[in-house]
Amino acid sequence: MAINRDLAIQWLGHGTFKLRTPESKNLLIDPWVMNNPACPAELKSVGALDAVLITHGHFDHIYDAVAIAKQSGATTVGIFELCNWLGRKGITNTADMNKGGTREVAGVRITMVHADHSCGITEDDGSIVYGGEAVGYVVEVENGTRIYFAGDTNVFGDMRLIGELYRPDVAILPIGDLYTMSPYEAASAVRMLGAKHVIPSHWGTFPALSGTPDRLCKLTADVPGLTVYQIKPGEIVT
Repeated sequence: MAINRDLAIQWLGHGTFKLRTPESKNLLIDPWVMNNPACPAELKSVGALDAVLITHGHFDHIYDAVAIAKQSGATTVGIFELCNWLGRKGITNTADMNKGGTREVAGVRITMVHADHSCGITEDDGSIVYGGEAVGYVVEVENGTRIYFAGDTNVFGDMRLIGELYRPDVAILPIGDLYTMSPYEAASAVRMLGAKHVIPSHWGTFPALSGTPDRLCKLTADVPGLTVYQIKPGEIVT
């Protein structure tokens, strides 16, 4: 399937993305915005949102979730335990689900898939509470284009199954190393998923995140028809 030119994917830095669908619905994935050092200042106000998707409870993916949910009124999607935590914070417009489940939110089909990562939510007092498991999402927009948001993850063999079942057109993959897979593992993920459009995430925010898109490009240079987008925070892939 050719990627639709009306689909826009904007990187807000680190693991946070904003998606505008062909029917002009706005989705925010992993809401670390106002406190995200990689997010450009002019984008720290996210504007109108129809849905917020959260892959897991680590601070760099959920820190601004409560504030953004209250401000926007958007439906917040997450695994059951994480949505329960949001409810205790006063967020009632949630759409809980679990791995393998699919539901329609804001006119798009959202399927929750596996991720290989930890998931603890740090409370204000420094304690860590259980936030369910880390997940990824396959988002199918109105024209049938499918975007796989891996969230924070290592490579795992069932990425091949995700590729076979959902055939994503676009894959957004972490490459930073240390807390997620590096370009070395991400290159294997690219081959298993089969997506021809790849957007690297979770890199460059801190010195410890040493993986680079250039390295991923070199490791996947033999994959026919592949485009790896080397974008900066704030830039948009269409």
